[in-house]
Amino acid sequence: MPGMEIRGLHLREDFKQSHADCRGALDSWRKEVEKARWANSHEIKQRYASASFLSESRVVFNLKGNKYRLALEVAYTRGVVLIVWVGTHAEYDKKKF
Repeated sequence: MPGMEIRGLHLREDFKQSHADCRGALDSWRKEVEKARWANSHEIKQRYASASFLSESRVVFNLKGNKYRLALEVAYTRGVVLIVWVGTHAEYDKKKF
């Protein structure tokens, strides 16, 4: 079974250019997600205990000890994740999700 399709990768790539210390974490996250096939939020929580769920489909991942955050929309039945935002924890605190 194929893994999740990731859309919005340009946001991740742009962020990596200006935050070199996060590159490894973002690359590892991508590899794992491309192999995963999440059916629901519980399956994400099993693997990523620190993930936050703003709704059933909106998930926020903590990266690099919570220094950075990655927000996505997940369409479980279609097997698609859409990166909607990536930034620092301080920037996240100012966002209205």
